[in-house]
Amino acid sequence: MIRVGITQGDINGIGPEVIIKALADSRMCELFVPVIYGSSKVFAYYKRSLADGETFSFQIVDDARDARPRRINLVDTEGDVRIEAGTSTAEGGAEAVKALRMAADDLAEGIIDVVVTAPINKENVQAAGFGFTGHTEFFADRFGGEPLMVMCSNLMKVGLVTIHVPVSAVSGMITKERVEERIGQLRRMLKEDFAVVEPRIAVLGLNPHAGDGGVIGVEDTEIIKPAIQDASDGGTLAFGPFAADGFFASGNYRKYDAVLAMYHDQGLAPFKTLCPAGVNFTASLPVVRTSPDHGVAYDIAGKGVADCSSMREAIYLAIDVYRNRQCFAEITANPLRRYERERGADVSVKDLKLPETQDE
Repeated sequence: MIRVGITQGDINGIGPEVIIKALADSRMCELFVPVIYGSSKVFAYYKRSLADGETFSFQIVDDARDARPRRINLVDTEGDVRIEAGTSTAEGGAEAVKALRMAADDLAEGIIDVVVTAPINKENVQAAGFGFTGHTEFFADRFGGEPLMVMCSNLMKVGLVTIHVPVSAVSGMITKERVEERIGQLRRMLKEDFAVVEPRIAVLGLNPHAGDGGVIGVEDTEIIKPAIQDASDGGTLAFGPFAADGFFASGNYRKYDAVLAMYHDQGLAPFKTLCPAGVNFTASLPVVRTSPDHGVAYDIAGKGVADCSSMREAIYLAIDVYRNRQCFAEITANPLRRYERERGADVSVKDLKLPETQDE
């Protein structure tokens, strides 16, 4: 069974609560082996305060290698923590970072197969020496590669050209090479991780109305459109640039396998509005990492009202991507040679060597 590592996130946010609620259904343990990285004290605390806690029980293991199937296993961070639900504390950030680093180490060693991260507070983790603007950048640094942040749901998938950068810096980071690279990353992700045979990708413009032909900025016509054209010339089914507001309002996103947005809020604002139980997936890395698409939600932490749907979907997606990658690797390990028929119009029927048949 696939071993799914789950990090506790900020202990004062809704991370522990949505983990407990997602795993409280005993059927979850029939699909995978859950390995939580967190404080046993924290999970015991939230277990007592939640109605779902009655069906949630965990066993503490010294090492993820000792995780048992059909059980919820917890690798204890062993911190004597103080829980202040709904409050940002340095201790909460330090516990989140400790759990994250433990899970990343085990993922690197192959002790767990995938990792699902509960939300952290990007501000209080800095005091713990985190040094990154988010999980995406942390995993890229730890495992190498250029990460592609993708928000996923059954309704749509939205990738980002730029991730956690100030809006003032976005325009300068939009280059033809970067946009074309992101299109290629999105295509590979859809084929390898989501088993799409030949994806259709929509690319959004940067400026209002996609620049109106250069009237409102030149990035769309001088950078984004040529990048799309080069990608298309290379065999990718890429289209655009589309004006973001009309694209989502008209429902055109339904015609494509994925959408490439230029910056964070351009893609995430409509995604979260239309997909309340979405998943954040860090694509283009050698490991599989997913996360709920929400934050720590201090305003409802400790009140027992958090929805675990996004956490549950993040677990499902991590498992699906892991299996799809295995399948893709298997079927492409020894690909069949290209037949002459793939040349299309270059081959006529009389050129084909067909086996002789006898009339009955």
